[in-house]
Amino acid sequence: MQTPKMRTPVSRSRRGPSRHLNNSFKSPVRSAAPLPPADQESVANEVEMMRKRETELDKEIAQLQEQGHQECDLTEYIRLLHRYNEMKDVGQMLLGRIATLEGVTTREMYSKFGLDPED
Repeated sequence: MQTPKMRTPVSRSRRGPSRHLNNSFKSPVRSAAPLPPADQESVANEVEMMRKRETELDKEIAQLQEQGHQECDLTEYIRLLHRYNEMKDVGQMLLGRIATLEGVTTREMYSKFGLDPED
């Protein structure tokens, strides 16, 4: 029995210099074309709506400041919320592990400890 002869691989690429080498570079990023009038109107309307929303938010901020709230308090509230969420996550993980050890569902564990599953 003879071993089959190996065929030389067929190249699918073109041989020789590419015809595209001498062409000028064309960027894949398209330049922004001017908007048609209908789009310009919608953009103008959107900008106007954003300005109105900004004014409303400025009024809300002023009301909150009049009530004694300060912007620096916000960072403290956010920090406390993060801490609360981390603690809640740990509690849920513990309940899940206990439920696994006892062979019950997490929902049953919530009932056992008098917790609301929606919390």
